Amino acid sequence: MTEYQAKLTSSEIASIWTSYMNDSMSKCVLGYFLKHVQDEEIKSIVQFSYDSSSTHLEKLTTIFQEEQIPIPTGFSDEDVNLNAPALYTDPFMLTYINHMAKVGLLGYGGFISMSAREDMRAYYREGLNETSELYERSAKVALSKGLFVRAPSIPYPTQTDYVDARKYLSGFSIFSKQRPLNAVEISHLFMNIQTNIMGTKLAISFAQTSPREKIQKWMLRGRDISKKHVDIFTKLLLENDIQPPVSSDIAITNSTTPPFSDKLTMFHMGFMSAAGSGNYATAAAASQRNDLIVNYERLAMEIAQYAKDGAELMIDYAWMEQPPPTMDKDQLTNKKDTMK
Repeated sequence: MTEYQAKLTSSEIASIWTSYMNDSMSKCVLGYFLKHVQDEEIKSIVQFSYDSSSTHLEKLTTIFQEEQIPIPTGFSDEDVNLNAPALYTDPFMLTYINHMAKVGLLGYGGFISMSAREDMRAYYREGLNETSELYERSAKVALSKGLFVRAPSIPYPTQTDYVDARKYLSGFSIFSKQRPLNAVEISHLFMNIQTNIMGTKLAISFAQTSPREKIQKWMLRGRDISKKHVDIFTKLLLENDIQPPVSSDIAITNSTTPPFSDKLTMFHMGFMSAAGSGNYATAAAASQRNDLIVNYERLAMEIAQYAKDGAELMIDYAWMEQPPPTMDKDQLTNKKDTMK
């Protein structure tokens, strides 16, 4: 007797579609990294990440075929030029992979929570385990090479306490000094600084190698937005006598030969913008000083407008692949009666 297999839900279809798009992009980027990485320890991390993306694509392809759902176009060998000169340094490749592993940990956790079918939950649990292993390996190598940027240190607390006044929530006062940042608020400011530094470097590299002026301008606008956000978050830490740790600035070579298609780089920056917006929403919810909340909400709107303008550019160039849609019920019910 054949066991009944429920059809995929909308959430599960969305998850496998998103996963395929992201993994096909990652395979292109990591394949290019593999071509140019020199350091053997870093190369092993790149190889592990590349193999994971390749395996994911094979499994996802099988799921699409079994469910008789069209396989997304995504990204392929046509979107990467492996013979382009090196654009990134080895330390940047390692930092990039470590950063993307953090994003992946959040993503896979979300996919598991949106999956009902046992096979889907098993697939994403395996992906979560692999991504956790990737983060562990990349963090170890980064620490051994002095490339891992740690969050700021604060003195250990000596006792527990409760908030005794509503002014604890206030970050705006002309009559009294703002309360110091707490550990939760510091951690989110630090994380968002690191995320925007990564965004800055990617935007510069994509602008530097794009042959299209419109794409160059949009990428440089992204660089400027990320730099501004880094300055805002850094100032908040410095005002509390906290020196934000910074990474090495050696990340991009002088090459102007495009290793990736503009379609891929635009998708990548859209992916980064979406991740950044999610980080800001999480940070706003976790922060208790209202000036921080206002900042996150204001800056999230700026990212949203930037992402929207990028989406319009992709539509103009016919690069935006549409996620699986549902049926338009109104269109179905409003069909003209053809019976005479």
